[in-house]
Amino acid sequence: MPVGILLIRRAVMLPLLVSVILVSFAGAIVPGPILAVTIAKGFKSPWAGLQIALAHILIDISVILLIYFGLGQFLQIVTVQIILSILGGIFIIWLGINMFRTRAKVVYGSADLRYSAFTLGILTTVFNPMFLLWWATIGSMFIMKFHEFGITGLIAFIFAMELPNLTWYPLASIVTYKTSSSLRGQKIKEWLFIICSMLLVGFGTWFVVSGVQMIV
Repeated sequence: MPVGILLIRRAVMLPLLVSVILVSFAGAIVPGPILAVTIAKGFKSPWAGLQIALAHILIDISVILLIYFGLGQFLQIVTVQIILSILGGIFIIWLGINMFRTRAKVVYGSADLRYSAFTLGILTTVFNPMFLLWWATIGSMFIMKFHEFGITGLIAFIFAMELPNLTWYPLASIVTYKTSSSLRGQKIKEWLFIICSMLLVGFGTWFVVSGVQMIV
């Protein structure tokens, strides 16, 4: 390929990569199920965020490849979106209730949440209907824009998409771990744990209601 065309292609790709990084970072810092479990697991380990991020990235890349090869249209089917919203919301609610029930054992004892950080990263990603709906709309649009750059563009897109996740969630768990270890009252830790639980229940309820409204 001539050098001039190659430079033009790179110049076109750069603004797209910057926009992907900004959008991905905005999505990561907004409170949601993944951030809630990151904070909850961060009470026990500063490395929880890294494990959750890696699990999330694994699912991310899988969905990216599936859409790249034609799954995007399937996720745009209204019936599929309704099923994902309702079933995903129910699971997120159950996860929040389970976290609430085990809060005392986790805060005051040596117990931990039922699932490992990596498993929670997978579950809160797969069962988050907004995650799949995002990829069916905005995510698919980005993938189509990078499709013309071939494999190089796809790799660059994945890197730009996952860099914020690989930065934000590990940072969140490290800060949680350092902060919680300095908190003097276990009651404060318990209330923080309760807040994370309620966030999961709240998001799950919102997902279910959104699915029902789509039916109506």
